[in-house]
Amino acid sequence: MSAAQDQLEIKFRLIDGTDIGPKSFSAATSVATLKENILSQWPKEKDNGPRTVKDVKLISAGRILENNRTLGECRSPLCDIPGGITTMHVVVQPPAQEKEKKASDDMKQNKCLCVIL
Repeated sequence: MSAAQDQLEIKFRLIDGTDIGPKSFSAATSVATLKENILSQWPKEKDNGPRTVKDVKLISAGRILENNRTLGECRSPLCDIPGGITTMHVVVQPPAQEKEKKASDDMKQNKCLCVIL
């Protein structure tokens, strides 16, 4: 592979349709490094931004990318257009404590009482 082919142009699409990037990354770049880059470039005016790398999920070609894999390992033949830009979708997971609180609130609301006379 030449150096030009070893570089991938990637933009990150946020849930509201805005983008971060495009930016050039090496095929040897890990998914965790991409997530760190997203955290550093996250728009400050957006509410509910990710706090850690674990809060971010990256989706490319319909697959959730694992932190320990490299871009070269995750590359899809559908996305390999010479000189093209690959779009990865960014999903932010809410912190676990908010999920647990919501689940406990739902359980309280779903209680049912029956009275037999």
